[in-house]
Amino acid sequence: MINRRELVRAGSAAAAFGLASQARAAAAPLIADVVVIGAGAVGLTAAIVAREAGASVIILEAEADIGGHAACSGGNIPLGGGTSVQKKNGVQDSPDLLFRDLTDWSVTGPNGAADYRYNDREVIRAFADHSAQTFEFLLAHGVVFQDRAPDGRGGLGVGASVARTMHAVPVDWPRTETGRPVAPEDRLTLSTGTGLVRPLEAAVRKLGVPILLEHRMTSLVRQARDGRITGVIATAHGRILNVRARKAVILGTGGSTGNVEFRRMFDPRLTEEYQLAGMPWSNQDASGELAAVGVGASLWGLTNYSAENGWVVTKAGRIGCRYGYTNLVWQPGSRVWDRARASGLAVGSWQNAIMVNMLGRRFYDETGGQFSGNSPSAITGYVQDDWRNSGKVAYRPANFLNAAMAGIGDGKNGGGPIWAIFDADAVTREKWSPTAPNVDEAGYFYSAPTLAELARKIANPHQRVPMPPEGLEATVARYNGFVDAGLDADFAKPKPLYKIARGPFYAAWATPVIHDCRAGLRINGKGQVLDMTGKAIPGLYCGGESAGGFSQHGLARATCQGFIAGTNAAAEKA
Repeated sequence: MINRRELVRAGSAAAAFGLASQARAAAAPLIADVVVIGAGAVGLTAAIVAREAGASVIILEAEADIGGHAACSGGNIPLGGGTSVQKKNGVQDSPDLLFRDLTDWSVTGPNGAADYRYNDREVIRAFADHSAQTFEFLLAHGVVFQDRAPDGRGGLGVGASVARTMHAVPVDWPRTETGRPVAPEDRLTLSTGTGLVRPLEAAVRKLGVPILLEHRMTSLVRQARDGRITGVIATAHGRILNVRARKAVILGTGGSTGNVEFRRMFDPRLTEEYQLAGMPWSNQDASGELAAVGVGASLWGLTNYSAENGWVVTKAGRIGCRYGYTNLVWQPGSRVWDRARASGLAVGSWQNAIMVNMLGRRFYDETGGQFSGNSPSAITGYVQDDWRNSGKVAYRPANFLNAAMAGIGDGKNGGGPIWAIFDADAVTREKWSPTAPNVDEAGYFYSAPTLAELARKIANPHQRVPMPPEGLEATVARYNGFVDAGLDADFAKPKPLYKIARGPFYAAWATPVIHDCRAGLRINGKGQVLDMTGKAIPGLYCGGESAGGFSQHGLARATCQGFIAGTNAAAEKA
């Protein structure tokens, strides 16, 4: 829907942009009513809504394929408020019930962290009012869900009153992790983000909306005259592009977890060694946040970024690989296999390994849990806004992650690499095959006939100090003594069962994973980005993980906020 006649007329638009020097090296500007940045859950939804409302739309996507982190997700979508599936299965829900759930100050997790206390009420009200409508939109545009009642699987921070989560299935779309369709018996049962993004992509293309891959936005263009956002500057294959938006720009860039210095503003411990869920498929580089802040936007809801609830940071789900997120197993055939390089080893029982830091020292009970989040049935006898709710949760501190990120006492931030140490007997018990492509021997997995040799081999670029061989030997010897005694005197690991005694010995990367981005740009109920005075920046919208004020894991906020932003952007005056 690009107006080619206007492309010719707009050749002088660079002067209005104040970018004449850059424009000399640039192609003629692209023009549309609505310019969407990012072809993920926010961007695809917003593009469809805006186009069906009569606006012309262009999507710019920085990566070589669509989907963003949503394409790598588990496909769990907790939309509620009275969806058709909820009604079909007798689940009594409403926008008001959903709103009260997601703003309930009294709810905490087992470690005392609050899921909803810091949510922006205006943002949550808009989500609650459009949630069911967004679900019906997804159904109407080809997303297929498991044929079952809503449940609480894979949903955190979704409200405690009723079940809302539905699960998108892949049907015949190829999975991001493998590059292939799933087995016939899994077509309508496996929950995966592929089942969300590929149908939406098909709908976008059917509407004739261009998706310009490997087009990276570098800045927003804001007019000095009226403060309106009138387009973006992007780069593509060495060219600089001016992309003009007659009505609005929508940011669906996916958050900031991949920008090390940006994320460290909220938690100094999150240094460069931490893995990222969704990588290397898509990187949450904070480009949307940085571009918006550059034109006066405000950040919002910052407490949610470092709150110890949900899946903001998780234990490594798979070890011995660089990208060991629990729900994402890279396999040969994936488009990014050359960068992922290994699938990792799934740990059936942490009785089969210990975890050590850079110095080869244990730091916590390996069976310890991670940060959790509220979900239906998490609080027995739950009553909205009742001060007694937190007392109904069995207190269970989740300090494994805090211990892992504590560091080694050298005065530097960041916990550094965490290594799982095990022996040949553990390999047999777990039925592992510790060779490529299951493990990445280029810095993330090591083996040796002795523990001392194993320690000397470790040379990961994030290992800022050599692991002392004598330190690892002493740690393992002490742990083996705990097995003999039947008691972990250091960290109370429940009855240590197995010694680490028979070579070869192994060290597998088991560093925690950064997942959710729960803070970002300040938006209002219309999805408009606000500045430092609380006023809307004309023509600028945002949703999903790039937006702040909404602490929830999952795809519901992304699709719903994309729906809201697309609706309101299309209604702007050109």
